[in-house]
Amino acid sequence: MTKDIGVQEISMDQYNYPLPDERIAKYPLENRSDSKLMFYYQDKIEDRKFMEVAQLVPKGSLLVFNNTRVIRARLFFHKSTGAKIEIFCLEPLNPVDYLQSFGQTSACSWKCIVGNAKKWKEGELTLPVEMADGETIQLKASKGDVVGNAREIHFSWDKEYTFSQVLEASGNIPIPPYLHRDTEESDLKTYQTVYSKIKGSVAAPTAGLHFTKEVIEQLHDAGIDTDEVTLHVGAGTFQPVKSDTIGGHEMHTEKIEVKREFLENLKKHAHAVIAVGTTSIRTLESLYWMGMKVYHDQNTPLEDLHVTQWEAYGDKQAITVEQAMDALIAWMDLNDIEEIRSSTQIIIAPGYEYRIVRGMFTNFHQPQSTLLLLISAFLGETWREIYQHALDNDYRFLSYGDSNLYLK
Repeated sequence: MTKDIGVQEISMDQYNYPLPDERIAKYPLENRSDSKLMFYYQDKIEDRKFMEVAQLVPKGSLLVFNNTRVIRARLFFHKSTGAKIEIFCLEPLNPVDYLQSFGQTSACSWKCIVGNAKKWKEGELTLPVEMADGETIQLKASKGDVVGNAREIHFSWDKEYTFSQVLEASGNIPIPPYLHRDTEESDLKTYQTVYSKIKGSVAAPTAGLHFTKEVIEQLHDAGIDTDEVTLHVGAGTFQPVKSDTIGGHEMHTEKIEVKREFLENLKKHAHAVIAVGTTSIRTLESLYWMGMKVYHDQNTPLEDLHVTQWEAYGDKQAITVEQAMDALIAWMDLNDIEEIRSSTQIIIAPGYEYRIVRGMFTNFHQPQSTLLLLISAFLGETWREIYQHALDNDYRFLSYGDSNLYLK
C-alpha cells in the first residue's frame, strides 16, 4: 500500500495548545456522570452535563463500547540490596493469547518494560505474594530476549494459581504517567469502566469512564442500541510524538477481538455508529480496512488482517460499510470462526476519511498527541475552537477529565 505523503508531512507543531497542569484532572468526580459534556453538532458548541446524553444521542444510533478491562500490570520487586525493580507487563508472549496466558497455573512470559533495569544485571527476582485466600506464594521473574524497546520476562510461581489471580494479588493498576501520582486504592474502581469485562489493557478506555449503569439504561429506554468490541489498550497510547512530522512516528500496535454478531449489528446500523472513545474508533475503522482486504481476496490469511500504519491512505476504490461487513462475515464462515482476533496499527490523522464512525464520545487529549490528530481528522480545524472553549470554561482535561460528544 502506498503512503499518503501529505499526511506524513503534517507538522506536530500545528497540534499544540497550552495545557496548564492545574487543568489536568488528577482524580475523577465522585459520581461519574456529573462530569461536564461539551456537545458539538451542526457547527454549534453547547455546554451540557454528561447525565443528559440520552437526550442528545439520535434515536436509532448504535453506541460502541470497548469492553477491555485494565489489568494490574505494574509489579514491584526488590533485590537483596534494596533496589526496587518495576516490571510493567505489556502483552503476553508465551502463550500469546491473553485468555490462555491469564489461565496459566505455573509459568508464562510477557513483553515488559523494566524500570531501574541497570540495577538488575542478572539472576532471578522474587516477590512474596499473599493470595486472596491467605496463602503465600513466591513469584519469580527472569530476563529473556530484548523485544523492541521492551524485554521478554519469564514469570513462574510455586503454587497452583492462575496468572490472573497472581496479578490480582501482586500488581498495581497503571494509572497515566501525566497524573504525576502513585496509584491509590480508589483507582482500582474508578479507573475501570462499569462495563469492563475482558482483561488485557494497561490503560483504560477513558471516554467510557463517564458512563454509569443508569445512563446506559436511559440510552436503551430512549431507543439507542449498544454493543461492544475489545481493543486491549497498550502503553503506546501514552507514547509522545517525538518527531517533527507525523511521518516520523511509529504507531503502536494493539490487539482487537470482535464477534460475528457485532459485525451483523454494525451492518444493520451502518450509518448511525457512535464510538465511545478513541480505542473504539480505531477498532471500528480498522474493521473497514480488514473488510476491504477480504472483499478483494477471500483467501486472505488471518495474520494478514492486521491493519498497518499507513494502509488507509492513498488512492483506493471505496466500498460501502455493508460490503465490508458482508465480506468479513463471509470470510469468517469460510474459515469457520465466530470471532476475529487480530491487531491494528492504524493512525488516523487529518486527511483520513472516516468510513464507519459518524459520532464519538471522547475526553480532551494531550497536546501534540496522535489522539489529537484523530480528533482533528473528524472535526477539522474546529478542534481549536472546541479546546479553547474548554479552557475558557473550566473543563477538566485528560483521563479523569470531562467529556465531549461530537456528531456529524
